[in-house]
Amino acid sequence: MTDIVLGKLEKFSLRSVWPGEATNFTPWLAANLDKLGEQIGMELELESTEVAVGDFSADIVATEISTNRRVIIENQFGPTDHRHLGQIITYAASLNASVIVWISEKSRPEHRLAIDFLNSNFKGNVIFFAVEASIVRIENSKPAFLLDVVSEPVESSVSSGQINAAVSETREKYRQYFQQLIDELRQNYKFTNARAGQPQNWYSFTSENSKIFKYGTSFSQGGQVRAEIYLDCDDKERNEALLDCLMQKRSEIEAKFGSALSWERLDNRRACRVAIYRDGHIDADSELLGEIRAWSIANLMKFKAVFPPYISGCLAISSASGFEPGTAQ
Repeated sequence: MTDIVLGKLEKFSLRSVWPGEATNFTPWLAANLDKLGEQIGMELELESTEVAVGDFSADIVATEISTNRRVIIENQFGPTDHRHLGQIITYAASLNASVIVWISEKSRPEHRLAIDFLNSNFKGNVIFFAVEASIVRIENSKPAFLLDVVSEPVESSVSSGQINAAVSETREKYRQYFQQLIDELRQNYKFTNARAGQPQNWYSFTSENSKIFKYGTSFSQGGQVRAEIYLDCDDKERNEALLDCLMQKRSEIEAKFGSALSWERLDNRRACRVAIYRDGHIDADSELLGEIRAWSIANLMKFKAVFPPYISGCLAISSASGFEPGTAQ
């Protein structure tokens, strides 16, 4: 084994690929939030870039799809400094953010300590990440972008039979149920980047075009469990037009799905949905909850397999007619 030849890993500054942090790197990262989301265990959807906060601007504002929490991403070429530490706290307060991600090329030890201190004292109400970014290459290979999470919130453990005093028993049941669900979706199907279950009765997931539709599952009213595809492009009329277009292929879609579906206009909401239901409640025993979880995962995978081509076809028709979801008229 002594004849093995290994290449030398070289590390480069971000400026070697992106000359400007605000002008080049931030727009690129905003268009590639999945790379960050994979590292911090979240599915992120872009809200805006360079959002004014007094005399400063937050580089990227996003939403964590599964929880609707607002995420602030602050980029910094070079090592961390006190000015940016102050900025991320200011942005958290001014923009009502729940997640702060501070990306730099080098996180100083004192700033890692500060992030750990903030996570300890905010106790989950606002969570902070310190992430180091770099460009690496092996000899003459193409450059690769790397992200390394160097400081992050530590999940408080809940011992067997013990419920966190800040979380009701029912909410803790939801957290445990969805923790197992997203772990299986992530590990077995690469369906999501999400890692942390939340004490809520629903979860949403990114899609091939999250500006138009998302996948979701929830415990709904009347003792039912729902898996769905949720149509929402920020305009009620366009959402209904997309639903109507899909319903023209209803028989074909349901045949491929393998089940009848509920096609819901949701007159009191902006969005529309297509869903499937079964009986179920979070207070069910562990065996039945396992069946419910397996049912939800199976149907989420069906929605992902069946619907995207039909939605793309409807969007193409809408675009050709000058009535494209998600665009101003």
